[in-house]
Amino acid sequence: MPQKIILDCDPGHDDAVAILLAHGSPEIELLAVTTVVGNQTLAKVTRNALAVARIAGITDVPFAAGADRPLVRTIEHAADIHGESGLDGPVLPEPSIELDPRHAVDLIIDTVMAHQPGTITLVPVGGLTNIALAVRKEPRIVERVQRVVLMGGGVHVGNMTPVAEFNIAIDPEAAQIVFTAGWDVVMVGLDLTHQALATPDVVARIAALGTGPARFVDELMGFFADAYRDVQGFDAPPVHDPCAVAHVIDPTIVRAVRMPIAVETTGTLTTGMTVADLRAPAPEDCRTSAALELDRDRFWDLVVDALERIGEGGVGDADPVAVADGIDA
Repeated sequence: MPQKIILDCDPGHDDAVAILLAHGSPEIELLAVTTVVGNQTLAKVTRNALAVARIAGITDVPFAAGADRPLVRTIEHAADIHGESGLDGPVLPEPSIELDPRHAVDLIIDTVMAHQPGTITLVPVGGLTNIALAVRKEPRIVERVQRVVLMGGGVHVGNMTPVAEFNIAIDPEAAQIVFTAGWDVVMVGLDLTHQALATPDVVARIAALGTGPARFVDELMGFFADAYRDVQGFDAPPVHDPCAVAHVIDPTIVRAVRMPIAVETTGTLTTGMTVADLRAPAPEDCRTSAALELDRDRFWDLVVDALERIGEGGVGDADPVAVADGIDA
């Protein structure tokens, strides 16, 4: 049976690829997409999510906008990596679906409560504000969610600061709530995602598909590669967020190890750090894990197969540039 997921995101180049991977994978049943402030403002990332929905041909999944600010901190964006739109590079089409009228937090709660316990995985790949608010508003979701597979954090590395990853650092209080809520949490952090590099051979495989969604990803990776090269010195950009979706599809591709993980919220130099305790084997009641090993070839096979499947299904084949200009491709 496909794994039912709610994807909470802040598109974002890698968020866009995560949406496409979830939509194009038969192992995934995408129940909802929710957006949260992060890579850009809530208005921009929400517009980006709806544009990706049009490119992918997603018409039967609710999309809802959520928190427009962290719980207690000032807003931080990542325009240096994702550009002023949050999805710089390709020309984006106008959205063809309407937002769900509910707040993202309510859509998350309603969806979880409407399904059998243990059947939904939450996959947040941005800041954790929406998920924390959902836990606070309806604590019963904790016992009903199968697990949380999040992109964020790192055992040994940071990117926003030397020790803190962006998604955790922009709202560490929300992250602390999520990590300590009492459900199973898999942290797909930088230790893993820095192995998911979109090298030229990978981008060439995607471009060779020749479909609208594949051309869109090719154009995304062009901007993304330049940004990561200029800002962080990467030869090829790490495509973080689809790694969380890949773990849900096949945990042998994104291998996680159980370990205690805590979120630092008060350190002068360490706020937002995900502190992993590796001093001894994890205790039996440990509910947190960190992804450490990626089967890179199989990961990219998943992404390419999903993009090919979207094209074969007859959706998303419109040229994004033509769509944006109001022309039938």
